[in-house]
Amino acid sequence: MVTLEDIKEAQRNIKDYIHKTPLVYSNSISSMTGLDVYLKLENLQKTGSFKIRGATNKISRMSADERKRGVVTASAGNHAQGVALSANRFGIKATVVMPEKSSISKQLATKGYGAEVILYGNSFDDALQHARTIEKDRGCIFIHTYDDEDLIAGQGTIGLEILDELPDVNSVIVPIGGGSLISGISIALKEQKGDIQIIGVEASAAAAMYKSRQKGKNTPVDSLQTIADGIAIKRIGDLTFPIIQELVDEIVTVEDEDIAAAILLLMERKKTVVEGAGAAPIAAIMNGRAKIQGKKVVLVLSGGNIDMNILERVIEKGLVKAGRVLRVEVEMDDAPDAIARLTSLIAEKKANILHIVHDRLSRRLPVMKTLVELSLETKGFEHNKEIMDKLIGMAYKARVI
Repeated sequence: MVTLEDIKEAQRNIKDYIHKTPLVYSNSISSMTGLDVYLKLENLQKTGSFKIRGATNKISRMSADERKRGVVTASAGNHAQGVALSANRFGIKATVVMPEKSSISKQLATKGYGAEVILYGNSFDDALQHARTIEKDRGCIFIHTYDDEDLIAGQGTIGLEILDELPDVNSVIVPIGGGSLISGISIALKEQKGDIQIIGVEASAAAAMYKSRQKGKNTPVDSLQTIADGIAIKRIGDLTFPIIQELVDEIVTVEDEDIAAAILLLMERKKTVVEGAGAAPIAAIMNGRAKIQGKKVVLVLSGGNIDMNILERVIEKGLVKAGRVLRVEVEMDDAPDAIARLTSLIAEKKANILHIVHDRLSRRLPVMKTLVELSLETKGFEHNKEIMDKLIGMAYKARVI
């Protein structure tokens, strides 16, 4: 098992190749939760993710002969970039197998760090199997995405940094994918501060560790449809599972709409962009999923590599979750001035019309009726209620959609 000394050695191995990322206090999130909330900004790490820590530690420990053989790995994005950049710095050829549906921006970033990128299969598991085939065919050194002691030790350096800057921290909340991040952090923290609380958070659609803890054994999941693609792992690692079972105090899950709202919150209040996995700890604390012990809490924002096309949809979902976008369907008379009267009413209530669809041909309506769907930019839930009360009060048949 990885020890505190292994993590301290990893810190020495990687210190010249990574950023010591900021640990910042958040006034806004603290006031919202009644806690003292600190953010560990691994989204500002090189390659935009904590993964560079473990990859660098792994490659730094390879022998000269192993380096000559090159490395191969499988990843949907963050690990790919970490291995690519680390290998480049040590003069090692890197091959990265990515699922065909991987983000184009992550593919280009991985290539930009000097790796050969091979697209294969529809899932991480497909890519992983192909990477294993390349390992055998080419004689490369295989680097696992998360189930590796050197990776665990490298990720654990985050825990050392947290205690160095905030020795009286009470709780730490960490996203869980394959488990190397929370395993390393847990070892680093628990071996130095036994009473610290560690909480792991997963996306509800990919809650392998949550399910495994309920079953008492490492249990895979099937559904992986989540915006938190960085933690969308079907199965916890064989090395990481027992560490998490022993050292992590609580596992919680969060819904995608809560993650989207957390991404939006960080953009608006902290002017920082995180990916779905990185926002999961924010989602957990904002929705009361985690039972926090003590006052000082650190949230590990694991990465910031979010695809711009996804970000647009995430912002929309986050605005809906926060009550800042109201989607409403209105049935009304099909008259020449009907839409004008409706939009005037909306303007009177100080809402901004983002999108409007006029459907006069719906089969479920009488001939002299029409449907209008509106997407409105609003100030929040109270404002939404005012708008709906006004519509209904003016005899419109209206409903939120």
